[in-house]
Amino acid sequence: MRTGSGQAGDPPAAGQQAEPAISSPSASTPWVAWHGDLAAWLDRLGWLRTLSDWLTGVLGPVRERHQDNLVLELLHGGRWVGHPLHPALSDLPIGLWTGAMVLDATDRGQPPRRGLDAAGVLSAAGILAAGATALTGLSDWTVSDDQDRRVGLLHGLLNTVALGLQGASLGTRMAGRRSTARALGAASLTVTAAAGYLGGHLVFTRGVMVNRVAWGTGPRRWTRALQEADLPDDSPTAVEAEGRQVMLYRHRGSLYAIDNICSHAGGLLSRGPVADLTVTCPLHGSRFALADGCVSRGPASQPQPVLPTRIRNGWIEVRGSQPAPRRSANGRTQP
Repeated sequence: MRTGSGQAGDPPAAGQQAEPAISSPSASTPWVAWHGDLAAWLDRLGWLRTLSDWLTGVLGPVRERHQDNLVLELLHGGRWVGHPLHPALSDLPIGLWTGAMVLDATDRGQPPRRGLDAAGVLSAAGILAAGATALTGLSDWTVSDDQDRRVGLLHGLLNTVALGLQGASLGTRMAGRRSTARALGAASLTVTAAAGYLGGHLVFTRGVMVNRVAWGTGPRRWTRALQEADLPDDSPTAVEAEGRQVMLYRHRGSLYAIDNICSHAGGLLSRGPVADLTVTCPLHGSRFALADGCVSRGPASQPQPVLPTRIRNGWIEVRGSQPAPRRSANGRTQP
């Protein structure tokens, strides 16, 4: 920032003293930062790290061996759905089990009897939906990393406990012990809420499974990225153009430029192999066509932005998808 520009982060002007920072009364209260402290505490749990590493060692090779399997890709949702399936499916057991709890709260006058009542039907349907949700969640978990993987594992363990409690609730309900069934159902929904909170942390705080390049639009004008002589043929090369990371690739005289940050989890595409004008992300194996950025294999669900290129005066220049507005002779801005 330039001195005196009036923007945040400016240093004090010469001869002026910096004003003391005014702290918010709630800045130091634990009620403001408890969620961050909770996530950090969970990440330090030794048993969780050990279990996460063990499951990664078991499931990682299985996923790599079958990552071209269509069923495995469909579990992510991927290119066909446009986003992961797991968040949408997770609404089903939550809604069904909540409905069962509401029915339990409104039919207390009914005498206990064996078999399934309306609340039991919702409970059973929620159990079936939870099974499908767990499969998609496990599939997504195998393509997460580090702290996200450990928090995601606890999220899954809590949901497993909730599923067990709901199964026990259904069993006691069918045996005619409705009071016990209601208590177990309420406990199941409470654990589900805790698991849901961790799921929200992963998505909204950590950005898991969100499009990492959704806001990449620049540079707004043609910008020099690399001298033409410095780009070897058939070799992915990472450059930076006005803060945007771009992968350049040249094949038989044709030049390609694609956003270097993988839309799935932020892997650097320039570090992955290129075959048949398709680049494979080295992080989780997503594949993108260099010509138009479309997804040819998941787990990515969103295409990679491609950038226009040209060669001027021995330089490779790139431009973003939204060029800067032009100004006409009268000084007015034109699109």
